[in-house]
Amino acid sequence: MHNPEISDSHPFSRLDPLAVLDAVDSVGLRGDGRLLALNSYENRVYRVGCEDGPPVVVKFYRPARWSDAAILEEHAFVQELADQEVPVVPARVLAGRSLHEHGGFRFAVFESRGGRAPELSDPSTLEWIGRFIGRIHAVGAQKPFAERPRLDLETFGREPRAWLVKHGFIPPELLTAYTSVLDQALDGVARCYDRAGALPLLRLHGDCHAGNVLWTDDGPHFVDFDDSRMGPAVQDLWMLLSGERHEMVRQLSDVLAGYEDFCEFDPRQLYLVEALRTLRLIHYSAWLAMRWDDPAFPAAFPWFNTQRYWQDRILELREQVALMDEPPLWPV
Repeated sequence: MHNPEISDSHPFSRLDPLAVLDAVDSVGLRGDGRLLALNSYENRVYRVGCEDGPPVVVKFYRPARWSDAAILEEHAFVQELADQEVPVVPARVLAGRSLHEHGGFRFAVFESRGGRAPELSDPSTLEWIGRFIGRIHAVGAQKPFAERPRLDLETFGREPRAWLVKHGFIPPELLTAYTSVLDQALDGVARCYDRAGALPLLRLHGDCHAGNVLWTDDGPHFVDFDDSRMGPAVQDLWMLLSGERHEMVRQLSDVLAGYEDFCEFDPRQLYLVEALRTLRLIHYSAWLAMRWDDPAFPAAFPWFNTQRYWQDRILELREQVALMDEPPLWPV
């Protein structure tokens, strides 16, 4: 089994507290020494106390993941949303820029906004979230991204498959079984896309799960557009659904009750719910493998890259193959 040597040579190993404070100081903010690492693996994110104002959130981007142009495109999209009074947290413009560089790291500064997890069992909460996703999509549909990729069968399915096989992460004794069911799953995804037909793509949040929706007494606000890309609208809806089929039907109905106040929803997109779930599962395994040289990943995901992990993925994909052949969810 592939098990790359883990060392402290990863670029983020140079991002110590002093480097964080120096970066904050470089854009004219005076950190007071209080640092709190926030939950993020793809990037490094800190809540930084300031001497002359409220604390800020500073995101240090993973080297080589996005181009500067792609990051700025994300910043511009979130600012568009903020200008339309959609509850999001745009990057602050400091010294005329939203993207900064210091000590070999690119970073951005954000207002620190707290919140709690939304109560997704509450129909009114789902409807409220649906309204704001509808507003995000109404803005997102106005023009396409030029720098950011699509979420589709190629980028979230075939490319991750090729990477996993090429780099030897799958145990040899499970390789045939895994690739066989993976290919069946990709065929199932392709059939789902065929059933849905040609659908418009728009700028999405891209990773709209409950952890990226923070709730306050004023309602929800959306954070972390780092995975924003072009894709079908239903990508920002299906991750809010969970449980048995009848429960997901009810949840979907509640979300769409709010969503369609601001954005029309083509029901053909529902053919893609299980297909997009399948692509996310495939992409997630490849994401973990691609980041395995980052010491934070073996520490946070010790169950990855074990015999049991890949056996469970085989069973999971078999279930998805069956689910993709079932009728789609339809709201009541």
